[in-house]
Amino acid sequence: MQNSTSRFSNRVEDYVKYRPHYPAEMISFLEQQSVLQPGMLLADIGSGTGISSELFLQKGYAVLGVEPNQEMREKSEELLKGYAKFFAVDGTAEHTTLEKHCIDVIIAGQAFHWFNQVTTRAEFTRILKPEGYVILFWNERMTNSPFEKAYEQLIEKHGNQYKELNHRNIDIAVIEQFFHPAGVTLTEFANKQVFDYNGLEGRLLSSSYMPTREDARYPSMVEDLKQLFGQFQEDGHITIHYTTRMYWGRLM
Repeated sequence: MQNSTSRFSNRVEDYVKYRPHYPAEMISFLEQQSVLQPGMLLADIGSGTGISSELFLQKGYAVLGVEPNQEMREKSEELLKGYAKFFAVDGTAEHTTLEKHCIDVIIAGQAFHWFNQVTTRAEFTRILKPEGYVILFWNERMTNSPFEKAYEQLIEKHGNQYKELNHRNIDIAVIEQFFHPAGVTLTEFANKQVFDYNGLEGRLLSSSYMPTREDARYPSMVEDLKQLFGQFQEDGHITIHYTTRMYWGRLM
């Protein structure tokens, strides 16, 4: 299996343009729960191109974006240069390089399934302040509508290691074990993306388990995707629905 720290290196542009963002309601909810408070320092572990970091930066929080992939980390610095409170850090979930007990809240968006959960939990405990929170969240693509079911079948047909890397493999038992002995709360939000054909292809290519444009399997995949788009598009657009799952709690 390709190293998780390098597998997105040739997909950065598609990742930036076409990956779903997160609902702004997440922030107001966390503030209402007093999980987030003004002046807090956050660590975004596996921050990638900064999609998850920006959500919190927009609300005035300071964020250390810990990302081992050089291409994605540099892209985050470029995209978030307008935020004075963003700092990119070359580190991993298992070895963040951050100081002991310096972080108020740890966030991890879309990256948790890459982590070694045992060593990551120990590292989170080391860098987190006492009583600090951990927030894990990701967008889970829905497979309910006829289009969504057909799109899932296309991914299964053309994807590589899709079954192994699917977020659905991270069930509540795994999450509860990570937060044990403290409890964890699941809060869900509706999310969606609306694409024309080029956007839908970019979204497909942003996933690490799909063939790249240079791959010999790419033409066959695109042929199927165009057929799928033609069958289900409405006014030249397709909608992909997600549930944003947010797990939050303390580690002790």
